[in-house]
Amino acid sequence: MTSSSGRRRREPPLPVKDGLSPSRVRLPDTPRGAVSALEFLTDVVLNQRHRHPEDDEAAILARFRRGEVVSPTGRAYAPQDMVSVGADLWFYRIPAPEPPIPFDCPILHHDENLLVVHKPAFLSTMPRGRHITETATVRLRRRTGNMDVVPAHRLDRLTSGILMFTTRPEVRGAYQRLFAERAVDKRYTAIAPLHAEITPGTVWRSHIHKTPGEIQAVELPGAAINAITEVLAVTPLSAAEQQRLEADYGPQPPLARYELHPHTGRTHQLRLHMTAAGAPILGDPFYPTVAADEPENYATPLQLCSTHLAFTDPFTGQQRRFSTSTAGYSASERR
Repeated sequence: MTSSSGRRRREPPLPVKDGLSPSRVRLPDTPRGAVSALEFLTDVVLNQRHRHPEDDEAAILARFRRGEVVSPTGRAYAPQDMVSVGADLWFYRIPAPEPPIPFDCPILHHDENLLVVHKPAFLSTMPRGRHITETATVRLRRRTGNMDVVPAHRLDRLTSGILMFTTRPEVRGAYQRLFAERAVDKRYTAIAPLHAEITPGTVWRSHIHKTPGEIQAVELPGAAINAITEVLAVTPLSAAEQQRLEADYGPQPPLARYELHPHTGRTHQLRLHMTAAGAPILGDPFYPTVAADEPENYATPLQLCSTHLAFTDPFTGQQRRFSTSTAGYSASERR
């Protein structure tokens, strides 16, 4: 696999195990310099923010016995082996228990190179933070038995819709570059309050910045434009659609379905642009204000859905199109 710069990217020295990729940690500078592999891994595991209650000293030693603590070259560490400052160590984490996400991830297309699914809201694209096993990547690896399944791009955890994965390492880089180089035509559907000033042809341009660790992204006035969103269509909801959504979300102003075409892919771009225009997306817990930290309500997902992907296949030269009409999930669509 090569990166966009053409350099060869080294594969991890441990294989994917039960759908989970190995983790890499690097020994920081310490007062004592080098430490034993056992001391280093014990510190890493016991200080995890989201740690399985059974991931204790005995579980750490069991990793060494199985040869599952290795260097970047795949050499197995013994517990007493010394690890130098700046050296990498690879191992498997034991995921902490996670609440199951009660929605399916239906497959829309599957061939020798690609696996395309409709990701539900609340399901992360790939493992991160406290969401490890309840992610589209791990679910699909376990479902298909193919441990080489890797996302070609990402969707926010709260955004539903089309998500594309590669199925072979040999093709991974080419499809990922399509998204990195903005060579994929993407369309989204959002449900939000009907706003007279948002019409087909409206284009929002701004500079969006998101600080790591902060929940919200922000627009920086006067900074170079890095986020562009075009409104393709605005359709007021029917009385029946309005009534159905109000049954879950409570009374709402007149709502509309917005078809959005992001020309760029900044974090939370559509959510922030819609909010700044006076039409925050229904069910958004981050914009315009961050909701209280309470258990998630699966009956009121963010009404933002990736509905369309189109691109020229880098291997065949053919035009590929994937679409879905489902925008958001209701309680009745749980698995």
